[in-house]
Amino acid sequence: MEKRDLELKTAQLSRMQSAKGFIAALDQSGGSTPKALAQYGVLESSFSNEEEMYTLVHEMRTRIIKSPSFDSQYILGAILFENTMDRKIDGQWTADYLWEKKNIVPFLKVDKGLADLSNGVQIMKPIPNLDELLDRAVERNIFGTKMRSVIKEANPTGIRDVVEQQFKVGLQIFEKGLIPIIEPEVDIYSADKAKSEEILKEEIKKQLSSLSDNVKVMLKLSIPAVNNFYSDLMTDPHVVRVVALSGGYSREEANEKLAQNHGLIASFSRALSEGLSVNQSDEAFNNELSSTIKDIYNASIK
Repeated sequence: MEKRDLELKTAQLSRMQSAKGFIAALDQSGGSTPKALAQYGVLESSFSNEEEMYTLVHEMRTRIIKSPSFDSQYILGAILFENTMDRKIDGQWTADYLWEKKNIVPFLKVDKGLADLSNGVQIMKPIPNLDELLDRAVERNIFGTKMRSVIKEANPTGIRDVVEQQFKVGLQIFEKGLIPIIEPEVDIYSADKAKSEEILKEEIKKQLSSLSDNVKVMLKLSIPAVNNFYSDLMTDPHVVRVVALSGGYSREEANEKLAQNHGLIASFSRALSEGLSVNQSDEAFNNELSSTIKDIYNASIK
């Protein structure tokens, strides 16, 4: 690794490990993009193909990122969709704009969606050409990645499958010089959510204990049923940071639950863009986004 690249990674790692703030998830992909646009006030009738859809969602993300409210005082990092990584903001690759203009660490969503439900879980679908994608991410100055699985039942076999797959792919990502965000989401509507989280934590601990000393990962988990349940994971030497997804809670409810978990910070997607509209004036848009960001930040640092 060249000296400049090493200095960049060191600065970004230090920020992710110790700075105050949260991660903005701007990574809605093909399946969830129409829903994200609709929430923003852009209906499906506004685009007739995938390219038009991605152009519109990039305009939405660009508006968010360029907003003066989208500030590194509150935001540590931002998770991007592949299509966003490959587009530019004011002539710069999105990741470079985030870091150089905003001092916000760029991440990339790398998973290709969920497999069908089996053993109470949905593991990740295969990720074809992952090595090539990771190489491109390194070229684009991405710091880390994110990949999501879902746990719906407290099934020990299924949960073990989820965690083993996540860490196996995570090691492949780390070997490319990127920090993987391991995201085994527990469905907030699961009837046995607390039990699933107990099994999940033990499986995560098992995987962490098997890692070489130099390996670093981040964890993105559902806000736990028992407050501060993941505190011991935060002190593991392999774990850079533990972040929380909003998981379908409203922003208000997600913030309320997050604030009760010391050291857990937000990595919200839908809850971040809630209340934003394509029809708002820049002043109204920036004020709404500012209020949202400050609320999520305050919940993250309590």
